[in-house]
Amino acid sequence: MVTYELIAPCHFGLESVLKKEIYDLGYEIVSVEDGKVTFEGDSEAVVRANINLRTTERILIKVGQFKAETFTELFDKTKELPWEEFIPVDGKFWVTKANSINSKLFSGSDIQSIVKKAIVERLKGCYNVSWFKEGGASYPLRVTIHKDVVTIGLDTTGDSLHKRGYRPMAGKAPISECLAAALIKLTPWNKDRILVDPFCGSGTFPIEAAMMAANIAPGLNRGFTAESWENIIPKKEWYDAVTEANDNIERNIATDIQGYDLDPHVIEIARSNAVNAGVDKMIHFQQRGVDRLSHAKKYGFIITNPPYGERLEDKESLPGIYETFGKRFAELDSWSAYMITSYEDAEKYFGRKADKNRKIYNGMIKTYFYSFLGPKPPKRKE
Repeated sequence: MVTYELIAPCHFGLESVLKKEIYDLGYEIVSVEDGKVTFEGDSEAVVRANINLRTTERILIKVGQFKAETFTELFDKTKELPWEEFIPVDGKFWVTKANSINSKLFSGSDIQSIVKKAIVERLKGCYNVSWFKEGGASYPLRVTIHKDVVTIGLDTTGDSLHKRGYRPMAGKAPISECLAAALIKLTPWNKDRILVDPFCGSGTFPIEAAMMAANIAPGLNRGFTAESWENIIPKKEWYDAVTEANDNIERNIATDIQGYDLDPHVIEIARSNAVNAGVDKMIHFQQRGVDRLSHAKKYGFIITNPPYGERLEDKESLPGIYETFGKRFAELDSWSAYMITSYEDAEKYFGRKADKNRKIYNGMIKTYFYSFLGPKPPKRKE
């Protein structure tokens, strides 16, 4: 059994959530750094991580790590890595992305070109060929350089893991599925508690919550690049992992998960997405404004992504939206609210200082995840 170091990137600020998720899946953590968690696992771990992890964007097999301050060093040290253990003679390989932070080598296109050339030179000697047809399976690579330390990984995933397969269409300013799942995991919400998203858009928060409640693995309805890597991962491991994930689904559970939006077209998209995800029976979507936010029961949760006002013409409406949201929340007895927004005056117009807030980068946008905490429900009597 070959053991690898596997790299799982995530949103900055949410490393602890991903770390726990990997640990709960049964794997040992090697390191936690800004924007990524590294863990140990075999080929089965590659498969299970891709299918089951909700809060990472992809899974990379770390091929090597070294220091390089010149392009000559980058070429030579890349060439020293055992590429023949990963890429077969007919494999199609290329560097899909190269990032450099605080390093002497900073040209992404040059880094991509040199790494590719170094691998070609290595494999020429290993396979005793002068050129490669590259007509077989795809082996995309990613390179990151941080403070002159180069990390090269094989991308086992392909399209980012936020592409669960249930959301072919999205509403305005959609939040990614991975980020939504991570934010839900930052709260104490569980399947026995009420959840309402009054700005649900295409339904990402309610759908991700329902998938968690039913224990539906996020990667069940999509494919992965590494499915064709039979030299590394036997086909049987994919079948076994899918069977395991299907066996773990809890199909008959009762939930109170709701999503509102003013736009009737967006609500139809949300309903369609919920059908695609297999959770349409677990969520009640409704065309409804935040001014009609209400619920008869206590101790519920609001988890939402209200408008940011990224477009200039939308900014004027923000004070009224957040003020209305705050007033309606104040009338919900014993509820807790969590919202992610980049709007700097969110607390001011919401009418309450957050009990906690966490800075999170949503793409290149600096946002805050505000927590407005209600009381804990009384413990149930045995």
